[in-house]
Parts: sequence; structure tokens; C-alpha cells
Amino acid sequence: MVFASTEDITFNPKKAKVKYDDPDVERVRRAHLNDLENIPLFLIVALVYVMSDPNPWIANNIFRIFTLARIFHTIVYAVFPLPQPARALTFFVSNLATVYMTIQGFRKFTF
Repeated sequence: MVFASTEDITFNPKKAKVKYDDPDVERVRRAHLNDLENIPLFLIVALVYVMSDPNPWIANNIFRIFTLARIFHTIVYAVFPLPQPARALTFFVSNLATVYMTIQGFRKFTF
């Protein structure tokens, strides 16, 4: 077992060790950071998009596409790492949804 804090190994100090550069832990950490960089922006853009009174069917599907793309991105990045372009495709699909909503919201509130 690998831990980043010494207080976490007190329950079983023989098998556990403190390690800061475990490759599996670092991969999961990077996946979480990627989610933290993309999901809050999506939520802000989605709020503006919803305020622009979009077609409910399109909005619902855009939200589904983004959610599924982020779930698949996390899976192919952290759970079952796959070679590129699997991760890139899921990343770009989720960003495409965000860009689409940004453009639609911008069009509604500026023109």
C-alpha cells in the first residue's frame, strides 16, 4: 500500500509506506486535476446556456454528451489506461460541447 501522509500508515506500518511519486497514484491525480479544470467551467457555461432558453432536447443531449465524454475520459485516463487517441477524443468531445454552449449563449445575449 502507498500513502502520501505518514499519519495514514499508523494502522499497518509493516506493509504500508509513504511514497510521493507512485505512477498509478500520479495518473489518478492527473485525471482528477483534469476534471477539476474542465467540469467547473462547463457548469458555468451550462448555466449561461440554460438562461439563453435553448431547445430542451438539444440542451439535454449536450449535457448527456458532456457527461458521458467526461466519464469515458476518466475511465481511459485513470481506470483502464488506453493508448491515444482514446483520451484525446473524449477530451475534445467534452470541450466541443462546452464550446457549442458558449457560442450559443454568446449569440443569445449579444445579438
